[in-house]
Amino acid sequence: MSHPKSSFMKGTLVLSAAAFINRILGFISGMYIARALGAEGIGLLMMAHPLVPLVITITELGLPVAISKLVAEANEQGNREKIRRILHVSLAITSVLSITLTTFSLLFSEWIASILLSDQRAYYAMLAITPIAPIVAISAVLKGYFRGMQQMKAIAASDVLEHTVQIACVLALVHLLLPYGVAYAAAGAMAASVVSEMISLLFLAASYKLYGERRAAGETWKSHLKHGRSTLGELLHLGLPNAGQGVIHSLYSAFQPLLITTSLALAGIGTAMATKQFGLLAGYTFPLLFMPSFITNSLSTALVPAISEAAASKNSLLIHERMNQAMIAGLLIGAPATVILFQWATPLTSIIYNAPEAGLLLQILAPMFFFHYFDAPLHAILFGLGRTNAVMWNFVLSTAFKAVSIFVFGSQFGIVGVAFGIGFGMVLQMLLNFFSISSSIGFYFRLEPYVKVGLSMILMALCGRWTMNYLIDQGWTMVWSTVASIVVSMLFYFSLLLLTNTINWRSFRRIIPAA
Repeated sequence: MSHPKSSFMKGTLVLSAAAFINRILGFISGMYIARALGAEGIGLLMMAHPLVPLVITITELGLPVAISKLVAEANEQGNREKIRRILHVSLAITSVLSITLTTFSLLFSEWIASILLSDQRAYYAMLAITPIAPIVAISAVLKGYFRGMQQMKAIAASDVLEHTVQIACVLALVHLLLPYGVAYAAAGAMAASVVSEMISLLFLAASYKLYGERRAAGETWKSHLKHGRSTLGELLHLGLPNAGQGVIHSLYSAFQPLLITTSLALAGIGTAMATKQFGLLAGYTFPLLFMPSFITNSLSTALVPAISEAAASKNSLLIHERMNQAMIAGLLIGAPATVILFQWATPLTSIIYNAPEAGLLLQILAPMFFFHYFDAPLHAILFGLGRTNAVMWNFVLSTAFKAVSIFVFGSQFGIVGVAFGIGFGMVLQMLLNFFSISSSIGFYFRLEPYVKVGLSMILMALCGRWTMNYLIDQGWTMVWSTVASIVVSMLFYFSLLLLTNTINWRSFRRIIPAA
């Protein structure tokens, strides 16, 4: 058996590598969709999407995290029958709930659209994405099983396959349907997601059939469900607080487009322009902001069982060691990402999306989004410590604050005010999670690395600005000036970290050891 620490970091490495590939594939797909549909079409996509996460969250009941924890414990005890029972009970619950809610959503789709959609052209896209709910819910159960068994390669491979298929389907369907109008093309992009998720589910099912649990003699679905009441109780005890947060998040996401467009209407902006501005924010700005966070998200996935294990053994030293690893990873990733997204905001949105007007929104959000790179690990640490109620209430408070901020600032300052409202909510959520951990087990870290990285960020920005201006003066194109200046500034940044001994090979080995 591999060492727990080794398994934790190897799992992080596998998921990070897959997430990096997926971000690139997703970015290519998103860039094509953005250019094909334009800001207005992206706005329709973003409006149509939020209903599905709500359905998925209700059907999952927070079970994926609970499954991974309970499967890991049962595997440690060698209780194979319990592993199979956990899986069967979870699949039964999610299948019944997801199919029921999806059927309801399809039957009452027009009524739902009249409430949630400020632009009714998004109806076709909402209809196209609705069947994805049961597929994702069942996939989540299988992924929870593979996480619990520390088989991260199956999850990574399914995710890469999903994104690869999605690109192919998006290219085909959007190209085919665009002549019929932007509303139908947006529906085609949504349908591509359904197809790719189905392929991913088939891969996970095949992987489970090949490498999963073998049914013992006399075992049936009926026997597992008949004796699964205690297992169901364990799953719900762990999953419901997470589900509560997910429901709140999904409800907020479902009404966020309406909230934003309503606040923009109060600022005197018409429906079509509000849809376009929402597309600039949600379809152009957010993908760039979230792209660098794939490592911290992968780290967080592996961090939940790792912290749980350390907490169960009352190994406070190991808890703080893993916390420090996570925070340093967030710092090293978030610092240069923030500088790049702030310093080169308009060139990036111009080159990638042909939408320079999105640059201002990216520049506003980038500094506040720096805190997001720390929030994912903090969130995972709280889950690992069993403080699921604290996670939920922190999210409730920060979401309520964000909604009020969006409405107040958006109605006064338009889309710029909306961007500030979203950013303020993100900062508050990170601070609340930080204080929750501090009040629970304390939070100890050395200030020196953060000061060094902060100074390096400032010098990186100055280096990047000088290089960009120099190359443009030399007659370089915008594309090559941007690429070259980012590369030079990144090299300068990491050189500063090496010179100040902020990072070295040993620190890299601690964060991402060789597999």
